[in-house]
Amino acid sequence: MKNTYLTSYFPLLAIVLFSTSLALKTQMELVYFLEKTGIYQGMLEFFSEGGVKLSLTVLLLVLFFMVFAALKLVADTINGLSLLFFSKDLEGESLTKSRQGSAIYFIGGALSLLSLFSYIGIGIFFAAATFIYFSYFVYKASSSLTAAGIAGVIFFQVIVWSSLLTGILYLSLKIYNSIMASLPI
Repeated sequence: MKNTYLTSYFPLLAIVLFSTSLALKTQMELVYFLEKTGIYQGMLEFFSEGGVKLSLTVLLLVLFFMVFAALKLVADTINGLSLLFFSKDLEGESLTKSRQGSAIYFIGGALSLLSLFSYIGIGIFFAAATFIYFSYFVYKASSSLTAAGIAGVIFFQVIVWSSLLTGILYLSLKIYNSIMASLPI
């Protein structure tokens, strides 16, 4: 007997793994920055060295966990919307079939721990897991899609994600430029 809920914890573990790898890398960079600026010595008056590193790691882990959890929520919504608009499936079988694809992110998260010393490596593993999962999702949903529906799902996903990322990048640059312009230099 095959239990459909056997891999239901994989998304949580994938989020924890990716968050851990990013938190550890960022903590190393942050400690280096704090040492370079002289702030780290002041922090050691209140915490031990291990306490400072552990506190930074836990805070960064929570921050990255929230970001990845929000991304998963948005991704699930976009997947559901793309199937709503383009699928002939009325029972939700396409989403059920694609649930096992969470193992792809779990494996990607585990592999991201191997590239702990490189943001690029972690990003490559995340991008590869995302591309492989997207291909898997389209493959599993293709039984309930026409050729135009497959093209619609792909274009819908690409357009929505590129719009979101472009908007976030634009807003980040606007805020950065306004902060830099307001500095009294």
